[in-house]
Amino acid sequence: MVAATNNLIPGIDAECGGAATCATCHVYIDDPTNLSEKSDVESMLLECIENFQDNSRLACQFEVRPEHGGLVVNVAPHM
Repeated sequence: MVAATNNLIPGIDAECGGAATCATCHVYIDDPTNLSEKSDVESMLLECIENFQDNSRLACQFEVRPEHGGLVVNVAPHM
């Protein structure tokens, strides 16, 4: 989320500043298997979103690390 907001990526509003309360940084991860597990809070918030998918994540809830090279992240459409 920080990388997206620092680079003015459209669709990443991050209204809550990373507190996992707004879902305005909702993204789709092409291959989420290498990321940390979703917390219960993240899972509950995502399940309330109309355009939720199995590969949905909140960008504020995972850290991109060197071992994630090639990670493809798509911004979810705002509804």
